[in-house]
Amino acid sequence: MDAVGRLHRRLSVWRAAVLALTATGLLTFACRAPAEPLGSCSLAFDGQEDDAAVRAVLEAEGRFVVNQEIDALMALWKAGAYVADAKHTPADQSDDQYWRDKDAIRHRYVRTVFPGAPAAVTPRDLALQFDGKRVQVLSTTHIGAEIAPAGDRWVLVKDGSCWLIESLTYNLEPLQP
Repeated sequence: MDAVGRLHRRLSVWRAAVLALTATGLLTFACRAPAEPLGSCSLAFDGQEDDAAVRAVLEAEGRFVVNQEIDALMALWKAGAYVADAKHTPADQSDDQYWRDKDAIRHRYVRTVFPGAPAAVTPRDLALQFDGKRVQVLSTTHIGAEIAPAGDRWVLVKDGSCWLIESLTYNLEPLQP
């Protein structure tokens, strides 16, 4: 066999290998289980309105905290989300403590929130401000006996038809002297 024939045969083998790998990849992708529903889409609630969906997400977050349902909690959060402790100095962000992305948020729930075993976490006095596919929600913190008016600021974003938590900033209420 001459050099051109050997080269042609090698190219044919390479083409067959590339086609086989491509077909395997496509089949693997096509046979994947569908993604789990996220945010408001993971909740069973009546209504399709944005206002109701956002409220359902925040109510579910409180319920999942009380029941310590970490996987259900994490399904409410958007990838790249964060939690910030404003440390009662809302005008000074330089002292804020952050938990960035879902792994850190999960760690915060498991190591900081759950050990406190809150018996009730209920968002109250929700003030929703929509801006397209984004909503900012100011709420009164109500965890057990702790009540802090306008203590939380939530930001949720709409992905498709699902509302997901993008951020939570808490301890926004200034300390009283």
